[in-house]
Amino acid sequence: MSLTTPIPTEKSYYTPEEYLELEKQSENKNEYLNGKIISMSGGTTNHNKLALKIAAKLLAILEDQGYEIYIGDVKLWIEAYNRYTYPDVMVVEGKASYQDKNQTVITNPLIIIEVLSKSTSNYDQGDKFDVYRTIPSFQEYVLISQTEYYIKQFMKNEQGKWVLTDYRGESEMLKLESVDFEMSLQQLYQYVDFSEGED
Repeated sequence: MSLTTPIPTEKSYYTPEEYLELEKQSENKNEYLNGKIISMSGGTTNHNKLALKIAAKLLAILEDQGYEIYIGDVKLWIEAYNRYTYPDVMVVEGKASYQDKNQTVITNPLIIIEVLSKSTSNYDQGDKFDVYRTIPSFQEYVLISQTEYYIKQFMKNEQGKWVLTDYRGESEMLKLESVDFEMSLQQLYQYVDFSEGED
C-alpha cells in the first residue's frame, strides 16, 4: 500500500471508536495514527503478487501446525501508540486475540510481513517498525522489495535484541526463525515483473 495524505475532514482528531465506525463505511483502507486518519492507496500487481505468494506458502505449511495467516484486510491494533495499521501479511500463533471482540482487529501477531513501496519504504523500516516492536507477541519482521530480489529479515533473539539478516539474489533461501518455514526468492518472485512501476 502507498501512504498518502490525510483524508480532508473538518476534524483534526478522531477517537479510535470514531475511526472504526468510519472505516466500516469507507470504500478504501485508512490507517489510524493517534487521532489522525491516513488514507492508503492501492498497490501494484507486483505488490499483490508478492504478498499473496508468501501468504499462500505460509498457509500451506503452517495451517496444520496451529498458526493463523492474515492478509491485507485485517487491521492490527498497537495499544502503546494508539494506532491501527493494515500489515500486508500477519502470522498468529494459536488463535487471534481481538480488540474488544472486534473480529476485524487483531492484537497478537508473531510475524509481520510488509512488501516495500517507494512511498512507504522509510515508514515501514523506521517508524512502523518502532511501533510494532511494542507488541509483546511480535518476534519477526520481514520486508520484501518489489524492485529486486531482496528481503530484510529482523528477528528478536533470546536477549530481546533485533538481529538483521539480508537475502539478496534469486538463489537465496528465506528461512524464518520463529516458525518452520523456508521459501526461495526465485519461487517468491516467480511472476514479478521488475520493469513494472513501484507503488
